[in-house]
Amino acid sequence: MSKTTVFEIPVTFGDCDPAGIVFFPNFSKWMDAASLHFFVQCGVPPWRELVKTTGIIGTPLLEINTKFMRTATYGETLQVHTSIHEWRNKAFIQHHQVMRGDVLLCEGFETRAFCIRHPDDPDRIKAIPVPEDIKARCS
Repeated sequence: MSKTTVFEIPVTFGDCDPAGIVFFPNFSKWMDAASLHFFVQCGVPPWRELVKTTGIIGTPLLEINTKFMRTATYGETLQVHTSIHEWRNKAFIQHHQVMRGDVLLCEGFETRAFCIRHPDDPDRIKAIPVPEDIKARCS
């Protein structure tokens, strides 16, 4: 079972389209921010620190699936509830629920991988097995 963290988002006027509705790519931006927030809240050092000790540069996004149920507008405060839906060998699926209080606005699943710089070509990255210590901190 995964821990769940909550990342709060104050919606501003600039987050919205001319109709005053949150522009849909902002939900992806907020889920991405909630992904890093999840690991930090679980006690995993920020990527810039982890790269120094383990070589892990982060968790690039491999796939995303998002479903929108309700709209949001500026002046509201949203909460992104984030957990790990599934651990795989070299990847994991993160589950995000964007809420306004008790109302579910948007749900997203992101497939990500822990990556290091490729040993033969530092311009490329390479997925590694999910570190057991990180999995333990997040469970």
